[in-house]
Amino acid sequence: MQSLTQSPTDPTFVQDPYPFYEAARSAGDWGTGDLFYWTDYGAVCAVSHAAVAACLKDKRMGREIPAEFAPAIPAHIAPFYAVESHSMLELNPPRHTRLRGLVLRAFTSRRIAELEPEIATLCHQLIDEFPNGEFDLLNAYARTVPVIIIARLLGVPETRADDLLAWSNAMVSMYVSGRTRAVEDKAVAATDSFVAFLRGYVDEKRKTPADDLLSHLIAAEEDGEKLTTDELITTCILLLNAGHEATVHTLGNTVKTLLDRDIRTVDAQIVEEALRFDPPLHMFDRYVIEDCVVFGHAFKRGDTVKCLLGAANRDSAAYPDPNTFDPTRKGPVNVAFGGGIHFCVGAPLARLELRVALQVLFDRCPNLRLTVQPQYGDTYHFHGLQALHVRT
Repeated sequence: MQSLTQSPTDPTFVQDPYPFYEAARSAGDWGTGDLFYWTDYGAVCAVSHAAVAACLKDKRMGREIPAEFAPAIPAHIAPFYAVESHSMLELNPPRHTRLRGLVLRAFTSRRIAELEPEIATLCHQLIDEFPNGEFDLLNAYARTVPVIIIARLLGVPETRADDLLAWSNAMVSMYVSGRTRAVEDKAVAATDSFVAFLRGYVDEKRKTPADDLLSHLIAAEEDGEKLTTDELITTCILLLNAGHEATVHTLGNTVKTLLDRDIRTVDAQIVEEALRFDPPLHMFDRYVIEDCVVFGHAFKRGDTVKCLLGAANRDSAAYPDPNTFDPTRKGPVNVAFGGGIHFCVGAPLARLELRVALQVLFDRCPNLRLTVQPQYGDTYHFHGLQALHVRT
């Protein structure tokens, strides 16, 4: 297997990782371009669309490291991982199956669809408050829409949106390359605050249920089992952290992409192509739980396989002329939201938020333009802009 070295914090890579992905496909086993060994991570990576899609669905791989290979967790970050241990994103069946089933009973497509007019109204309200002159669209719009919608959906006060954002950003930073002790300490403090905040609302909703997602999660049952308080809290944190981070990055990346190409109309096809073209998450880990041979490589139990979602979405074998933004293109479903049993449970909400927020933005601001060429943040494996300075 070919080995390649590329720092994920290198400024050139941060701004444009796609040439490296293409080089990795060219250097793959026997010229197939499916797998390579990324020395900076010390792990095999799936880099083609076929390999990524296969690894996401392969039942011989999962999200939990086999116990005998699990590294010891340092005491100072134990509180963070204690919360993560109840996350369906980090679990294998049967625990994952039970948790996801309970969440889906509350997080229904009908409930999501009913949010469309509310999302549109919020977007109009935020645009009404846009300042004259240059401003950062991420702060004024992209960061605000998803956090307020998820707060309303869960049934917690949207007046705490700033706290929710701060806690979410601190926790998500644990998954960024090159994290420091300061980042870890901040994440633990945010975790403690987030848990304390949500525990109070879980207790309140148990006594006085309302027509909100948290109350419906409390009421949901499967085979006579309900979510425990710890599972409820972690699920709420997951819905906010995963949903917010991905939607903010995709909104920013898509506005940049559309303005660069002078595209001002938005529909579902535009959103799907934007998710393919410049997705918010570029890497998703899977752990081998059963010895297997995949794309010619023999994996052993305990091995890590890094699925490069951003690379899969730009694979010319799946998408002809992949570096061109083409909303009319045909091809396989993009993997921006993952695949298999861990496919993003919030994908329908994210797609709805993206379509409505972009449609309202360009309808209300037909002369929207960039004032500074935006730069991507040094936050790999996430891929999103630092700021998005515009004028209307």
